[in-house]
Amino acid sequence: MSTATEDVRIPLADARQIYRLSDVDRALEESAPARNEALIAFYERMKRMGGTRFVVKPSHTDTLDPLYESCPNFGDVIDDLKKSLALAVSGNEPVSFAPMLLLGEPGIGKTHFARALAQHLGTGFEFVAMSSLTAGWVLSGASAQWNHAKPGKVAQALVVGEMANPVMVLDEVDKAGGDARYDPMGALYELFEQDTARRFRDEYVDVEIDASHILWVTTANDASQIPEPILNRMNVYEVPRPDAGESFQIACRLYREILADHAWGFPPEAPEKVMERLAALPPREQRRALMSAFGNAKLAGRDHLEVEDLDAARLARKRRIGF
Repeated sequence: MSTATEDVRIPLADARQIYRLSDVDRALEESAPARNEALIAFYERMKRMGGTRFVVKPSHTDTLDPLYESCPNFGDVIDDLKKSLALAVSGNEPVSFAPMLLLGEPGIGKTHFARALAQHLGTGFEFVAMSSLTAGWVLSGASAQWNHAKPGKVAQALVVGEMANPVMVLDEVDKAGGDARYDPMGALYELFEQDTARRFRDEYVDVEIDASHILWVTTANDASQIPEPILNRMNVYEVPRPDAGESFQIACRLYREILADHAWGFPPEAPEKVMERLAALPPREQRRALMSAFGNAKLAGRDHLEVEDLDAARLARKRRIGF
């Protein structure tokens, strides 16, 4: 009998100091006279959590290989990420890559890819919808002197979370708006540079925080709406719409994933004609259409999908939006 053991592919972890407790104590003393109770409570939380956080170090270069199947139209992105992974494994270091921009039309799976990337790397995942932001303080905090001020997304992720190197997704950066004096992307000039990110200072917390380990992923439909200095700090990938074969592959994977979470009694593989029809939809719409089709099949007393289940789902959606 073979005594060989299976390769262990659990990500390794190390620790990094993200902020100094002595700095927190100093800030706590300085803020005490103002009696900002929310800020004092946040400092107390920083002390309880301690100043160190885990950083994930990959154990194998093939950690991201499953993404080739689940996100087939992101092949160029995965190829480059694997180079960063190889360097991290070689040096026994945390994975690190330059901020990236996933550029492409809506619905092709950009956010899904970022979430799957975080899952396979074993890091945390933070999501910021930039289209809803009108002020830079959402990322970098607002001065505690303002009413209802609070820490920005970066400080919250690093103080409250367990990881120093989460994947932080800035969705639709080309749609960020607001007064030029409070540019939502203003903080990125500092955060996208390793040297300045190591000394990041959230305006609310006002304690030096090391944000240099964050793995930045941004998405956009139109690069022309992004300031050139921000664009120059990122690796830009033009992500194509999945071709027919890739879209079919995504549809089949989605079908299996949904059924793995439910005991609905459908067969493990769907009829090919159903998947071909589903594959004609953009990836973003496939899940919604598939869930509706499952419901249509059950209403018809069936435990398998037919093409008309998808057609009924699409017709119902058109009626709801007035076509």
